[in-house]
Amino acid sequence: MTPALTVSLPNFGTAPGGDWRGLVDVARQAEDAGVDRIVLSDHVVMGRNTHEYKWGRFPQPPDAPWLEPLTILAAMAAVTSSIRLATGILIAPLRPAALLAKTAATIDVLSGGRLDLGVGTGWQREEFEAEGLEFEARGRLLTDTIAVCRALWEHTPARVDTPSLRFDDIFCEPKPAQARLPVLFSGVLHQRNLRRIAELGDGWLPIMGATVDEIGEGVDRLRAAFRERGRDPASLRVQAPAILARDADRGFDLEGTLASAPTLVDAGVTDVMVNLRVFCPDLADAPGILRSMVDGFSAAIGARA
Repeated sequence: MTPALTVSLPNFGTAPGGDWRGLVDVARQAEDAGVDRIVLSDHVVMGRNTHEYKWGRFPQPPDAPWLEPLTILAAMAAVTSSIRLATGILIAPLRPAALLAKTAATIDVLSGGRLDLGVGTGWQREEFEAEGLEFEARGRLLTDTIAVCRALWEHTPARVDTPSLRFDDIFCEPKPAQARLPVLFSGVLHQRNLRRIAELGDGWLPIMGATVDEIGEGVDRLRAAFRERGRDPASLRVQAPAILARDADRGFDLEGTLASAPTLVDAGVTDVMVNLRVFCPDLADAPGILRSMVDGFSAAIGARA
């Protein structure tokens, strides 16, 4: 599988140039620059407990804007033709399963088969409680949600029998444009998540802060799980962030960050992610920064070959 450059775009915080429609322009600029894939993140609602975020300082206060990613991807699909469109992560259990299946299939059809769903459970109790869902049941809800999506995407009519939802003789059209719409699950590879990925998924989003060694060990385990189920282990997709490097002035160094790509690829990463906002605080500069990302990534991967 050819390594891909994924760029994370900021669908939260401050609107680019004071107008959120500018994000759609950045998607087109990313495609023009040669980026393989763009990814958006997700929160439906926020509580005040952002201090409980486990992976460092939360990027914004709870009352700041956070645009819904699938809606934005639909808009981006209309102005692009080749770049892949992804979520990372979409808190899938917060959406009714049949509605998520319909929305994802619609975007996939409109984009010509370019959607990837990176999904997970999220970390915030209040977000589940605001929708009347049990936070403690979030893992089961995630599994059941994607099981329902798979059934509705792949069968006509569909039948589902999960702990949280049962139905029979149900039609959901259109089907996705892709023969199999890729789903990547986030998180630590405990046994339940390992089984979830091997049975329902196509890839893995390692937990934030995972080391290269931990990613490599996880890839080995997932490939073995794919093989045990008769699936091609070479089809496994893994998205992980490039390792941030700093220059002599302690600013972020794009070239040094992209130089970590070969190490990640050797560990089994197929999609190396770079956060655009880290290197481009003003999105008016996005076209040039995106081209630098593509050139730096190509140089790093080319040097590995």
